[in-house]
Amino acid sequence: MEFETVIGIEIHCELKTKSKMFSSAANTYGSRPNVNVSPVDMGFPGVMPVVNQQAVEYAIMAATALGLQVDDTIIFDRKNYFYPDLPKGYQITQQRRPIGRDGKLEIEVNGEKKIVGIERLHMEEDTCKQLHFSDYTLLNYNRCGVPLIEIVSNPDMRSGADAAAYVETLRSILLYTGVSDVKMEEGSMRCDINISIRPMGSKTLGVKTEIKNLNSIAAIRAAVDFEAERQQQIILAGGKVEQETRRYDDETKTTILMRKKTDAVDYKYFTEPNIAPIKLSHDWIKAVQSRIPELPSARKNRYLNELGLSENDANVILTSKDFSNYYDQITKLTKNAKLTANWLMSDVSAYMNKEGKDIFNLGFSMENLAQLINMVDDGTISSKQAKLVFEKLTTTNNAPMSIAKEMNLVQVSDESALLEYVTQVLDENADNIFAYKNGRTNLMGFFVGQVIKKSHGKANPGIVSKLMSEEIAKR
Repeated sequence: MEFETVIGIEIHCELKTKSKMFSSAANTYGSRPNVNVSPVDMGFPGVMPVVNQQAVEYAIMAATALGLQVDDTIIFDRKNYFYPDLPKGYQITQQRRPIGRDGKLEIEVNGEKKIVGIERLHMEEDTCKQLHFSDYTLLNYNRCGVPLIEIVSNPDMRSGADAAAYVETLRSILLYTGVSDVKMEEGSMRCDINISIRPMGSKTLGVKTEIKNLNSIAAIRAAVDFEAERQQQIILAGGKVEQETRRYDDETKTTILMRKKTDAVDYKYFTEPNIAPIKLSHDWIKAVQSRIPELPSARKNRYLNELGLSENDANVILTSKDFSNYYDQITKLTKNAKLTANWLMSDVSAYMNKEGKDIFNLGFSMENLAQLINMVDDGTISSKQAKLVFEKLTTTNNAPMSIAKEMNLVQVSDESALLEYVTQVLDENADNIFAYKNGRTNLMGFFVGQVIKKSHGKANPGIVSKLMSEEIAKR
């Protein structure tokens, strides 16, 4: 029997605001435990929540970037439950009227484009962080109340590769929009994945399991593929898949039972009484939407169609927002966008990895790097010589032209001076000229190499090759 995997994903993404969703407490990562808290976060009697305007703006930007329809009225609800991660005993969220509805996201898997529907995007507050030990649990309330958006997909994905591509594409959009740092390793973006299987061709959904808090693209792909296989084996053995919540174990590469689900939890949602409905003007919404920066898809089109990059080069540059921003800035200073991309992806990236540098903290100026790339482009130095100059540039940040002159590397491009070397080489290799004219065209490399040797490596190979062809034709 063949099965089809059906996957839906819920993504929780913390927003990059200075303060929390409903209080003035700081929203910062890495602080000492339980220092970024306020009476509002802790649910003290008499406190009143105040909606963070920046969080609303970021939610609108995210919803728009994902193609969702933005609601012009903000209404919050209470989600009631008893759990230690929210001390007031309920979460303020949006159940009935999410700020965004009915979007879609185009993903690409193995060269094939697919559309994944997005059901909703709603705002809520994050819960505190729990550290579980054998006989006790520590609670860090710094995260309690941090602005959060939850993005719920339709069950439109069919494989681990689909799920990974969806999360990676969505993560990239949120990063470029600027609403979140989407650092999965720090928990600012977390994924819950719902997986079920059904016989191929069936329209009836199977019993789903939920995998909680996946925090890497690789784990998402592996967890989905393992869980789909686990469910298939259960059914093929005559068993029934039970509705469960599971987690993915990186060490064993398996999903592990956390708890079984029997009845749906009744959270007794009702409208949050302490926050009146907020009507948003269409002009204000449009003003917020106008601040959305260029998104990855638009940048990629520009790289391909305006700058002439290959699809692979564009994808590599777009992997990092900072890297892409740096590339956009330096191409304003260089003449050759492709050569600039090659330098960033090769020598500059290798230097960053070796020295642990960030792209905007390289230790040498963008202007100097641009000058070096232009010197290669116009033939002032060769690519091989440029690597020597670059090595010196990383330690001195001196102007590349000064370094090249100091190292006696500046190429000779004066045709009259190079013609003397060309004539000497041809005079010394009459037999090879005859062989070249009779089909041994690979001898051109030999001729050019001899000129470069006579010039002690300074001759411009491109100009030498042109002069050599012209002079051979005369003989």
